[in-house]
Amino acid sequence: MSDSVPTRQQAFSLLKEFNKSESLIRHALSVEAVMCHVAGIKGEDPEKWGVIGLVHDLDYEMYPEQHCTKSREILEERGWPAEYVRAVVSHAWGICSDVEPESMLEKYLYAVDELTGLVTACVLVRPSRSIMDLKVKSVKKKWKNRHFAAGANREVMEKGADMLGMEITELIQVVIDGMRTVASDIGLDGES
Repeated sequence: MSDSVPTRQQAFSLLKEFNKSESLIRHALSVEAVMCHVAGIKGEDPEKWGVIGLVHDLDYEMYPEQHCTKSREILEERGWPAEYVRAVVSHAWGICSDVEPESMLEKYLYAVDELTGLVTACVLVRPSRSIMDLKVKSVKKKWKNRHFAAGANREVMEKGADMLGMEITELIQVVIDGMRTVASDIGLDGES
C-alpha cells in the first residue's frame, strides 16, 4: 500500500485475515459504524474514520498479549499511513498503549470502543434483541450494575466522554445511533 489511503475493502480483508471470531468481527463493524456516524456529524471523512474503527482491534484475536503492538507492526508492514496507525494504537491508551488520544478521531475511537461492547450486552438481554428499541436510560440502568458486562471498562468510557466534553448519556446515544445503521450486520436487529 505504501502510505496510500487504505480502502474499506482493504481494511475489511485485513480484519478477516487476522480475526475469525464472529463476535470480534461484529465488534469491529460496530465501532466502524459509530465512527462513520460521528464523522458524518462532525463533517469529517466517514471512510477514513470507519476504516480506523474497523481495524482498531486487528491483533486482538491472534495476539491478545501484544494488543496494539502487533497492530502497529502489521499496519506499518502493510504501508498504512502513520496517522491511521497512531489512531489505532491510541484506542488502548492507559491499558496497553502509552499513545494518548489527541485528535478528535482518536478521542472518539477511545471513547466509543468499550461503549459499543456495553451497548451490545444491553441489547442481547432485551426481549426484542434489537438495538432499534434500545433507550439510553436502559443502558444507564445496566451501567450501574458493575457485574453486568463487567469487561466493559466504565472508567475508560467516562474518561473518553470527558475528553470529548460530553455527558456520558450523550455519548451513549451517539453509539446507539451509529450501531443502528448496521443492526442486521452485527446481529442486533432482533432477527438474527
